[in-house]
Amino acid sequence: MNKKSLLFALLAAACGQAMAAPVSYEIDPMHTYPSFEADHMGISFWRGKFNRTTGTLVLDKEGAAGSVDVTIDIASVDFGLDAMNEQAVSPEFFDSAKYPQATYKGKLVDFVDGAPTRVVGDLTLHGVTRPVELKINRFKCIPHPMFKRDLCGADASAVFKRDEFGLSAGKDYGFSMDVNLRIQMEAVVPEKAAKP
Repeated sequence: MNKKSLLFALLAAACGQAMAAPVSYEIDPMHTYPSFEADHMGISFWRGKFNRTTGTLVLDKEGAAGSVDVTIDIASVDFGLDAMNEQAVSPEFFDSAKYPQATYKGKLVDFVDGAPTRVVGDLTLHGVTRPVELKINRFKCIPHPMFKRDLCGADASAVFKRDEFGLSAGKDYGFSMDVNLRIQMEAVVPEKAAKP
């Protein structure tokens, strides 16, 4: 291989590495709402969501890897009923004054056709950190039709035991401690990062 061919090969390799670099996305708080479903005495379910979420998604499409780092404002819990919201943030339950945030940090894994199918990570809630695995039911990236920047969206779900996080209210009355978690998420490349 002559020097010119070698130079072209090195440049091509460098360009390929640059194109495959991980991309950071900013979670869109207007389109990201972790929601949950919890038992009420075995006869009905409480359903609610959190209205304020921030964080980042890092995605390496070529390398089939990535991560998520999400922060949830506990005081933004919303059951659709003021009395329930007040009870939820009180010291008897979430205690948002003492534990104002919940966080989830995980790795995207098991990519199929370029999309992750699971997140393996840790949930920190009520001052307790435990592993919680998310199943990704849908994951897709497209050019944002208005912002003209890369946009990724996902729908994920998980089940965890709330008493493992110190949230055992109602356990003595027979409440199931299972919480069904559902997360809809959208994240977009920040404007500054998208500019050449």
